[in-house]
Amino acid sequence: MTNEASTLVVDARGMRCPWPALRLARAMREAADVLLIADDPQAGREVTAMAGEHGWSVETDSASAADEGRWRVRR
Repeated sequence: MTNEASTLVVDARGMRCPWPALRLARAMREAADVLLIADDPQAGREVTAMAGEHGWSVETDSASAADEGRWRVRR
């Protein structure tokens, strides 16, 4: 079971790539569990690529609004 209190939320709505991925990378320096919220259509691809480079796991939140994405990234 995940402890929601230990999840760091990064709200990158309104930012264009590569900024959501860069904000994610910064957050992952300090946290092992990050929820990224972004509305750039390219963000999913950027997040997946960055996670692959660093060995992080990525889960897509299927309950996201149609105009935004949510990705849970963990070390």
